Amino acid sequence: MKYINYSIFSAIFLVFMLSFGACKTDNNQSNTTVEAPPVKISIPAFNQDSAYHFVEKQVEFGPRVPGTKEHVACKDWMVKEFKRFGAEVIEQDFEANIFTGDVLASTNIIAQFNPAHKKRVILSAHWDSRMFAEEDKDANKVNDPILGADDGASGVGVLMEIARTISKNELDLGVDIVLFDAEDQGKRGPNEPITNWCIGSQYWSKNKHKRNYKARYGILLDMVGSKNPRFGKDQVSREYAGLIQQKVWDLARNMGYTDMFVDEFTGSLTDDHYFVNVIAGIPMIDIINQPKGSETGFMRHWHTHGDNMDIIDKRTLRVVGQVVTAVLYKESGNQF
Repeated sequence: MKYINYSIFSAIFLVFMLSFGACKTDNNQSNTTVEAPPVKISIPAFNQDSAYHFVEKQVEFGPRVPGTKEHVACKDWMVKEFKRFGAEVIEQDFEANIFTGDVLASTNIIAQFNPAHKKRVILSAHWDSRMFAEEDKDANKVNDPILGADDGASGVGVLMEIARTISKNELDLGVDIVLFDAEDQGKRGPNEPITNWCIGSQYWSKNKHKRNYKARYGILLDMVGSKNPRFGKDQVSREYAGLIQQKVWDLARNMGYTDMFVDEFTGSLTDDHYFVNVIAGIPMIDIINQPKGSETGFMRHWHTHGDNMDIIDKRTLRVVGQVVTAVLYKESGNQF
């Protein structure tokens, strides 16, 4: 009987200990699996009037062909503005050897926000304007440089307004605004090498502004200022940064901008993002206007003297700027 009673006691004691241990384990698990409440993300409003001013100011300098006094004056103004917004600015000088045999003094402008932050995103555009207007209907003007209000200045204007927005609205993210120079000085033709174009992004991709520089991804803005744009999904972005492209387009859709960010494939093209993807190894997408039915693949004012302030639309600037601003602040809160 003592043996039987002892066995029962042992069994009861064992059950008690297992139950106690199980309760203790459950409590520990519940403590470790409690999720922190989601961080509330506040996305600042993008000011279309301010962005328009930044576009207009660039155009007031005149054509921004590398090596000209207008080009230098515009560069100095942009650098001053970025510094006013609290950015650490690097002027990356280089020589652009263009197809004519000329060597143009050029500068990539890098405006860094939160430069010590390890988590980084690149925003980019090109800031030069084309040295001639081969698509212009007026034969007397084809050899004159263009103002490039849309093709160049619009993307820069949006990014300058984003820089101003960052200066007033803190975010937990490193942002590098990279303005590429000598993008638009190439020669068109089926047998011309693509390296004629985007010389500034090629140079930066081979000589990044910091040793071992890394970024999660990049967004390029090109021709983002005219009315009723069609921002489709280009092949280069899809191939090298398809996930980022889809997330940006989904965000734009959820923000109600499907009239501009269309779910349509627009084929391949040569732009700065190609070289950043291929040479620098950083996934970068392109937000670029490619209308349907265009003979050139771009707008009627492309590479003509019609690319002036008359075609700049404030709503387009706002939509693009608001989408990119939302990307940054969602990324800052780990919600992108």
